[in-house]
Amino acid sequence: MAAIPSVKVAEVREFSRIERIGTHSHIRGLGLDDALEPREVSQGMVGQLTARRASGVVLEMIREGKIAGRAVLIAGQPGTGKTAIAMGMAQALGDNTPFTSMAGSEIYSLEMSKTEALTQAFRKSIGVRIKEETEIIEGEVVEVQIDRPATGTGAKVGKLTLKTTDMETVYDLGNKMIESLIKEKAQAGDVITIDKATGKISKLGRSFTRARDYDATGPQTRFVQCPEGELQKRKEVTHTVTLHEIDVINSRTQGFLALFSGDTGEIKSEVRDQINSKVAEWREEGKAEIVPGVLFIDEVHMLDMECFSFLNRALEDDMAPVLIMATNRGITKIRGTKYRSPHGIPIDLLDRMVIIATQPYEEKEMKQILKIRCEEEDAEMQEDALLVLTRLSMETSLRYAIQLITVANLIARKRKAMEVGTQIVIEVLVLFISYSFLHFP
Repeated sequence: MAAIPSVKVAEVREFSRIERIGTHSHIRGLGLDDALEPREVSQGMVGQLTARRASGVVLEMIREGKIAGRAVLIAGQPGTGKTAIAMGMAQALGDNTPFTSMAGSEIYSLEMSKTEALTQAFRKSIGVRIKEETEIIEGEVVEVQIDRPATGTGAKVGKLTLKTTDMETVYDLGNKMIESLIKEKAQAGDVITIDKATGKISKLGRSFTRARDYDATGPQTRFVQCPEGELQKRKEVTHTVTLHEIDVINSRTQGFLALFSGDTGEIKSEVRDQINSKVAEWREEGKAEIVPGVLFIDEVHMLDMECFSFLNRALEDDMAPVLIMATNRGITKIRGTKYRSPHGIPIDLLDRMVIIATQPYEEKEMKQILKIRCEEEDAEMQEDALLVLTRLSMETSLRYAIQLITVANLIARKRKAMEVGTQIVIEVLVLFISYSFLHFP
């Protein structure tokens, strides 16, 4: 009897979704209830109750569109959750409100003037919600007939029978529509929509009349009602784009391709003026509405007087976003001058701001944050080891303690340990010392 050769099966890894664990990837929102009262621990946020409640009030005003052109400053010591609060606001606003984040030092490294970089950041933070009506055909597929040439070459022809509860119609199909139907795997019993302008076919689900075929279709199949009324309908479609995207498309010969390459360059003010007047025209006609978003500038003390004077003027514009800034400086010099000012920001700009202060975390809050980070990084940690990291974060900084979680977890995995113990944390401390342990003569 011949021996069966052993077949080595290669390991197959699926790369359908890539998840990166970042510094603030555990933040899901601001952790507020319906009355804007902060919960002690919620949505990845811990402590900073007063700052979170103040941010919640600002957030509600942004949603209602009542705070456009205002400035908010989040000020506090390093490692007190200023960026976390801004990220929480971004998560709570959702995808429909533009949120642009940048660091104060970014504008000096770009291949454009400082004011142009700030103007582009401002316009990235202003959304235009454009409404348009499109004609669609919506119905349940009764029958699909596709005739292929006997020779195997030449155009395919076919017929599509669609019905609603009130009517039934037969449509002649061209080659493009036949290919779209085959691609969508549309068959009798499916409820589909066809965009008349583009010819795009979308499958909504299976008709309830085919629910008895459940075993044949599988549990993931979605069942929908057979459409009512006419087959041809008018549907309102809403697109949200930013003013910067409209600027780029209208200012470059390659149009929208510049959005992907990132090489937008400087945009002429004449182009922006024309776009502003066109958007104003759409607003009057009811075709579009402005969505004031949020521009977050971290380390705002890195900006100079030229940038601050520009921000003063830009905030007075009709279409200005909400400007949120963060800094960890106290009384310091304004960049490029000899003048000292609170947070390194000129007094006239400070007068335009509402200031949210963050306080240093207490020990129990530090412990809770470290616990959340352990969950985020899939690190099982013993209570004693967590206590050592908490004490360490009080003596050095929270950021340093968080950095050690991944390192300790990696060592534990290599040793095939179920949890990260105190001994492993101490070993990591020996390997990676903190600046607080350095004593220079």
